[in-house]
Amino acid sequence: VIIGQNLSSQPKRYSCQFVRFVGEKKPETNCINNKMMIIEKELSYKIVGAIYEVYNQLGIGLLEKVYASALKFELESRGLKVQTEVPIPVYYKGNLLQDVAFRIDLLVEDRIIVEIKSVEELSAKHHKQILNYLKLSNLKLGILVNFNEVDINEGIFRKVL
Repeated sequence: VIIGQNLSSQPKRYSCQFVRFVGEKKPETNCINNKMMIIEKELSYKIVGAIYEVYNQLGIGLLEKVYASALKFELESRGLKVQTEVPIPVYYKGNLLQDVAFRIDLLVEDRIIVEIKSVEELSAKHHKQILNYLKLSNLKLGILVNFNEVDINEGIFRKVL
């Protein structure tokens, strides 16, 4: 699921590497003291494992709601806390906008947003949507998944702020 490539020509030394999920166009880089850091590594691996299980059981072509429900079940069966349809309030000049809120498909362990799609092809709008959710919620990591891919590896994207 994760691909790493050494970007340094120096062998066997700590080097800044890029990390991405298969299908991600722009690699995630988080380097501190020239060591690769992956945000929420273990938890995100558990989530991706659950995504694979749901995909293997259900296949493609179903509604987002079905995948969301199945993924919630799978994550909870793995001992994770999952909330669904979590509202994100929107503020304008310090004032809460009434009757305006976005909803996160799944919030795992209060730390990772999982946005579920079942579309022919993800667009820039879908990628921007999860980035906006991260900004509005002050969270750092989101996973965007499109279950309508023949190869699920091409439908999982890790988004980091």
